[in-house]
Amino acid sequence: MSVETSLDSPVQDRFLRVLDDPMYRVLVELQDLISFETAVFWRERGVKCVHLPITTQAVSSPMGLGSDSLPVQIELFGLRTYLADSMQFMLEYGCRLAPEGSYYLMPSFRGEAPDATHLNQFFHSEAEIPGCLDDVIAAADSYLRRLARAVLEQMGDRIRTAVGNTDHIESLLVRESARITFDEAVGLLGDSDEYFEDLDGCRTIRRAGELALMERYGPAVWLTHFETLSVPFYQATTEDGARALNADLLLGPGEIIGCGERHVGGAETRQALELRRVAPEDYDWYLRMKDRHPMLTSGFGMGVERFLMWILQRDDIRDMQLLERYNGQLMIP
Repeated sequence: MSVETSLDSPVQDRFLRVLDDPMYRVLVELQDLISFETAVFWRERGVKCVHLPITTQAVSSPMGLGSDSLPVQIELFGLRTYLADSMQFMLEYGCRLAPEGSYYLMPSFRGEAPDATHLNQFFHSEAEIPGCLDDVIAAADSYLRRLARAVLEQMGDRIRTAVGNTDHIESLLVRESARITFDEAVGLLGDSDEYFEDLDGCRTIRRAGELALMERYGPAVWLTHFETLSVPFYQATTEDGARALNADLLLGPGEIIGCGERHVGGAETRQALELRRVAPEDYDWYLRMKDRHPMLTSGFGMGVERFLMWILQRDDIRDMQLLERYNGQLMIP
């Protein structure tokens, strides 16, 4: 029986109900496996784990064109501060110190309302590596498959008991991920409000569109080259500037991994900020880093709880929390 996670339900006793639900013992084993396999995967590639603060003055999804989340602002000793919505910028900094790249596995914080596929606080497995979009797609795809294979080999029996079978994992491992551009997806599905949404004059794909692509090409589909203004300023673009050098991996509940190539230097980053009407002052350090140490890097972030949703074949990401956390609510413990 699933632990009830409705926001209208009493939260005071949930932590006790979790202790009586065998699914959460499986969840803890999966969390431990992901942490271990993540470290081994990146160690084999020479990518360094960097210890980073969870506070920042520069959110990766600022208010402006292309933002896809709301930052969480707090006051810390009288200063406006944000809880990290991603550690991407600092991982780019880490790449200048660790030539093979940098990674981390830590919480991220979001301000929008939670739902069946979004949490206010979630674990984020992020990495930044030298190279272009194709390089990071290959790395992220290999990482996902490494985790899936480890789950199957080390916990297959536990997953079969919890879920009923491991067909979804086996299906992923025997098939290559499909790859399709955003424009190809529009041509395939049709420019319909059912599948695509217009935001500030640019299109983004809806969850129904993601599910339709997975049904046709799945189980895993890389959707690439979104319209430029539908993504944040830090994503590099094609030479004509019309499309972003980005990609989302669609699996199970939808987007599980988001990745992209970054601007090499400060000048093009400033242009991207201006295009989206985002003030450059909050990103002064980021711009100065790129001015002084230009570098081609690409990175990705995987929502760990979304991956766990797919492994455990759950339809509500809120079940993937050992201890619930919702903005504006007193949570126990």
